[in-house]
Amino acid sequence: MSENTDPNPFADAAPGDGTHAPAPDEQAAHAETSAQPEGASNPRIAELEAEVSAMRDKWMRAEAEMQNVRTRAKREVEDARQYAVQKFAKDVVEAAENLKRAVASLPQPTEGEDSILTSMREGIESTERSFIGILERNGIKAEDAKGKPFDANLHQAMAEQHSDEHPQGRVMEAWTPAWTLHGRLLRPAMVVVSKGPAQAG
Repeated sequence: MSENTDPNPFADAAPGDGTHAPAPDEQAAHAETSAQPEGASNPRIAELEAEVSAMRDKWMRAEAEMQNVRTRAKREVEDARQYAVQKFAKDVVEAAENLKRAVASLPQPTEGEDSILTSMREGIESTERSFIGILERNGIKAEDAKGKPFDANLHQAMAEQHSDEHPQGRVMEAWTPAWTLHGRLLRPAMVVVSKGPAQAG
């Protein structure tokens, strides 16, 4: 029996790990990809980064504007809450001034005075203190201007007089206090302002 002399069918196969060689089309595509420069896609990346930066800037501006709107709205609501009763408060302080005048009109305490007069005085004074306390708890305050520098924002000058005791521009006398509501002027103090010492001659 003769030996098989047929040529090895795998004799022409390429040596290696058994993988087939790339087809010509794949080799061409790989060569074309490898030939592209590394920075070929950079313009598109730069364009996208610019868009992202612009969108971030717009978002930050919109957020800042929304914060400003919220702050303004909160301030307006607070102002409306605090000053909605401003007209009513002006009438209330007028009542407080009348009550103070009533106290001032009472005669000074004297020894042996009638008990009815004493009780009346104490009752009116107690009512005034209580009323002023209620006003202060609701943001309405009275400020005595006597002895303070004249302030056009708080005081209304009803007269000017020479004075050797008070320097020029100082409030000599306050007929009424300055009333404020949460720091905002309700009614200015009616005052007499010093013109300083009278000039000799």
